[in-house]
Amino acid sequence: MRIGARREDDFEINVISLIDVLLTLLMFFVLSTTFVEHSRLKVNLPKADAEARESTDNALTVVVDRDGHYSVGSDEVMGEGIELLKSAIERVGGDNHDRLVVIRADALTPHQNVVRAMDALGQVGFTRLSIATTPTEAAGAK
Repeated sequence: MRIGARREDDFEINVISLIDVLLTLLMFFVLSTTFVEHSRLKVNLPKADAEARESTDNALTVVVDRDGHYSVGSDEVMGEGIELLKSAIERVGGDNHDRLVVIRADALTPHQNVVRAMDALGQVGFTRLSIATTPTEAAGAK
């Protein structure tokens, strides 16, 4: 009889179940994540002191960059002219002409580009228009 001799057991940690759980969690998070790409056009919004008045959750977004390129929703309008803009608005906007339309125009875009977007929206039948702005530092300090 050996006194003090310890029994050497080979301990194994089974990591297969841990890997299964981690892969399941990874798949859950990847599949449940919503990938929202608002627009490829980058704009610097003009500043204003007014605060937001309406919820823009279900709003149709029209983006105008400083070079006069348009994007409706997440679809970029390829080409020039108001007819292409109107067809993109009809395609993305659908039949609900009572919903709010937010125009996100760059602060340095010519005014004519914003007016062209407003004209196209009006010709399609949208009447509730809003122009997106960023709050000024003075408005944020209130």
